[in-house]
Amino acid sequence: MIQFSDLGLSQPVLQALDLKGYSTPTPIQEQAIPPVLEGRDLLGIAQTGTGKTAAFMLPGIDRLREADNRIPFKSCRMLVLVPTRELAGQIAASAKDYGALAGLKVQSIVGGTSVNKDRNKLHRGTDILVATPGRLLDLIDQKAFNLSGVEVLVLDEADQMLDLGFIHALRRINQLVPKERQTLFFSATMPKQIRELVSGYCHNPVQVSVTPESTTAERIEQFLFMVQQDEKSALLELILSGRHRVPGEFDLVLIFTRTKHGADRVVKRLSRAGIQANAIHGNKTQGQRLRALDEFKRGKTKILVATDVAARGIDIPGVSHVINFELPNVPEQYVHRIGRTARAGRDGVAIAFCAEDERAYLKDIQKTTGASLDRLDLPENFRAVVEGVGPTKPPPRGATRVSKKKVRAKPVGSAKGNDASKRKPAAKHPARKGKPQGKRPGAPGGGQAGAGRRRGAGGRDRRSRPGGGRRQG
Repeated sequence: MIQFSDLGLSQPVLQALDLKGYSTPTPIQEQAIPPVLEGRDLLGIAQTGTGKTAAFMLPGIDRLREADNRIPFKSCRMLVLVPTRELAGQIAASAKDYGALAGLKVQSIVGGTSVNKDRNKLHRGTDILVATPGRLLDLIDQKAFNLSGVEVLVLDEADQMLDLGFIHALRRINQLVPKERQTLFFSATMPKQIRELVSGYCHNPVQVSVTPESTTAERIEQFLFMVQQDEKSALLELILSGRHRVPGEFDLVLIFTRTKHGADRVVKRLSRAGIQANAIHGNKTQGQRLRALDEFKRGKTKILVATDVAARGIDIPGVSHVINFELPNVPEQYVHRIGRTARAGRDGVAIAFCAEDERAYLKDIQKTTGASLDRLDLPENFRAVVEGVGPTKPPPRGATRVSKKKVRAKPVGSAKGNDASKRKPAAKHPARKGKPQGKRPGAPGGGQAGAGRRRGAGGRDRRSRPGGGRRQG
């Protein structure tokens, strides 16, 4: 069996790996490290959880040590571009661990944080910079950073960066980095746009692939519920509360929705059922996202609801289940979603909720990935449970909105109801006691009570104007 020591890595890097307890490389690391050490450009096709970070970071650190160049002013020697904040944090932490004994400086910059702080920490430059494209270009436009010193350029999760609309940013960055550089390009899928991007970034790259394109991990059991849209929340509550058993033992559960508002709605619905969960998506601040992720890692909150954008970079071995509350409309996203489980050699369970209007998405997923999802039966008397009349109906959910124009209903069992029959009918035009209803003091015209009044806009009574109530001029 091949060891890291057989791949040509330097002693400081091998010692750092020993400190982390790593001795045997994964297939992507075994194939990628030797050509990268030789200075070749690389195109790596690998799914999430296969060890891509070490595949480019370990030889990258060695290349920087070997060159022994000075840190460039307001620039970096190795630039790693990633699609999301969470992934940037994860890769920066790994770079610090792997390069702990190499004496290299590591920084990361992402959107949603203070631009001034980023300017200050990059003023003297850095060896390794992990960045999201948007924040990087912000600093470049402000003349606070430049790419003239880049020796090694890494694009990680390139397909996701295209999905997020970073294509123009990537093309601009390609024009700003030196032509004489080493480029390492990693993607889980290889659509036409990615191939075109590779041709502009890489020169005669070595291609390595450890899994067939767009296939799902074998260690993940995949299951399917066919359920109506309005029944999904009730089904999720029954599963997470343990009232309906599904395969696998729960540890940490990651739930996916297509939209940010959908994620917030799921969290609120679970909260009303007494189930604690956090949401993580693009509308959350960086601090909120980091706190939610930290609570999830530590197991303080065992349920995390996420969108596709925010989920990149969630590398937590304890994720036992991934639940697709809503199926993705891009089949490759399904691969990334369920890849959040079965990490670090563990097994995992992926469960998909599919409504009638999502059948086309399901068909695309099965066609693209070749995955076979085993169908699970809905709970007994499930329709009755959804309607709240079954023997196993969920607990009261508290206040619910009846309609946009009606008042909010009181919780079940509340002493204060909204019985309209107990209210006194309001008078249409209550008379003012002790005050005449006629002319305004000092106003010309009128005289008798109620004289000089007319109907105004919106049905309200308005006092008359001079001249018998007609508008002057």
